[in-house]
Amino acid sequence: MFKNMIVYRIAESWQGDLQVLEDALQKTVFAECGATQERSVGWMPPRGEQHGPLAESVAGQWVMRFMSESKMLPASVLNRRVNEKAAHIEATEGRKPGKKEKKDLKDEAKLDLLPMAFTKQGAMWVWIDPQARTLVLDTSAQGRADEIVTLLVEGLPGFALALVDTQTSPQAAMAHWLMTQEPPAGFAVDRECELKAADESKAVVRYARHPLDIDEVRQHIEHGKMPTKLAMTWDDRVSFVLTEGLQIKKIALLDAVMDGQSQDDGGFDTDVTIATGELSRLIPDLIEALGGEGRTGLGEGLPASLRATPAETLPVRLAQGRSQGTVTGPAAAPADTAPEEAPF
Repeated sequence: MFKNMIVYRIAESWQGDLQVLEDALQKTVFAECGATQERSVGWMPPRGEQHGPLAESVAGQWVMRFMSESKMLPASVLNRRVNEKAAHIEATEGRKPGKKEKKDLKDEAKLDLLPMAFTKQGAMWVWIDPQARTLVLDTSAQGRADEIVTLLVEGLPGFALALVDTQTSPQAAMAHWLMTQEPPAGFAVDRECELKAADESKAVVRYARHPLDIDEVRQHIEHGKMPTKLAMTWDDRVSFVLTEGLQIKKIALLDAVMDGQSQDDGGFDTDVTIATGELSRLIPDLIEALGGEGRTGLGEGLPASLRATPAETLPVRLAQGRSQGTVTGPAAAPADTAPEEAPF
């Protein structure tokens, strides 16, 4: 089910109630775009059943489905229609439209074309673990995550969130694991990595399907290129790519997860139980591997001892003493580095 994860911590003050959540979601039910509507968003039944509940509880986990639909209107098509309207005015009235009139013509052209435009839909899984007090969004784009968070915070009284923040920054930890070839207990480094220079060159080195326990990788880090992505496996059960912003991408459940599962066990409840069961154990293990959570209270700042170390100093410190551990610092909010990479 989940291919990506952005993880939030829910405030202790929020008293979770499934019916209250359902009532809040019902205020923003998804409906397809109208004839002249550019974009529509809202909630849909996660089981895909018409008029079904918008929030499902399966094995104590709450699962929702967020839908987005947008009209695809290429700029070239829109500009051509605007030029046609401007040419008509010039031919019939003997004048060229001014800047303000051209803006109005563009709005008119858009209204003309939207009823004929193709639509593009994208859906996102949203998961609340009420016991662990986490919200998980199946996206790698922070902008899309912000849209969901805004809807939930506005619709649920007392629902406060913060991105999960760790004492060791993912970038520092990934650099340490690559330098020492000593991943944290329960994890293994796989064969995909991206390293990026922090200087003005912004040089990028990518490894795909390539062993990473080589001197070349360590030399890149020593010379200032820091890891922004690293493929890993957890407990021989889940593979994923960790990013510098603590996003988790390319999630895949491995064969060990499916051992003992019958082919007839498919279905929504089974899929939710398996996916949330594995990921609800992966998340705390990954947080622990990054030194634990750095946030002392929701919305509060970190103590001075956990201030971020400038990225350009990390390679030097790692090179000086590979056995001295990782550099600690609060994780930054994930950057929306590829907003058009996928629908969600």
